[in-house]
Amino acid sequence: MKCLLIPVKDLGRAKQRLATLMTQAERTRLAGALLERTLAVAAGARGADRVAVVTLYPPAIALAERYGMEVIVEQEQISESASVDFGAREAAGRGASAVLRLPIDLPLVTAADIDEIFDAARPAPSVVIVPSRDGTGTNALLRRPPDLFASHFGPGSLARHLAEAERTGAGCRILHLPRIALDIDDPEDLAELMRTGAGTPIYELLVEMKVEERLRTIPDWAGGPVTE
Repeated sequence: MKCLLIPVKDLGRAKQRLATLMTQAERTRLAGALLERTLAVAAGARGADRVAVVTLYPPAIALAERYGMEVIVEQEQISESASVDFGAREAAGRGASAVLRLPIDLPLVTAADIDEIFDAARPAPSVVIVPSRDGTGTNALLRRPPDLFASHFGPGSLARHLAEAERTGAGCRILHLPRIALDIDDPEDLAELMRTGAGTPIYELLVEMKVEERLRTIPDWAGGPVTE
């Protein structure tokens, strides 16, 4: 049984790296919109036998239940990695033989992207990884079995996950999926979405918030401000 696992933290203090551009209320609204879009997309993924949300955040629990998804309730939230590993163990206990961790901050992800990851999975022990846009992070991670090794999300996680795959003798496949590679963490990510995501729900939300105009006021960051 294949499980799509979506970890959700308390969004009340979401997206701190966007604090120079957006108020906390705006960042929470953005994170909430990303969450709702992610669950809507996940509901349409044919590759997952089930979708589980691991969280202790009441609005996320209510939204997951509205979509008919499983909820794995945490007692505490220590880190992304701890949440994912807790959720993976619980999913395995409920019969999952493979678990795909997908974050909520992927504004362009589609059900077809999720299905492509599941389709790439091989017999256990195996791993499928989708790197982040900068090639150093891990934006999606499928493990078969779910507890094959511990998670190491954060800066430089791709190298750590590859090392774990080698240590455990797992077959490892890296997929480069542009829509999953773009996650929203910092102003450069927002600028990239404004360049490439026209017409998508999160793009339209950022236009409504006039985020593009704010990006133009930032003198320098890696990648520079949005230009015509």
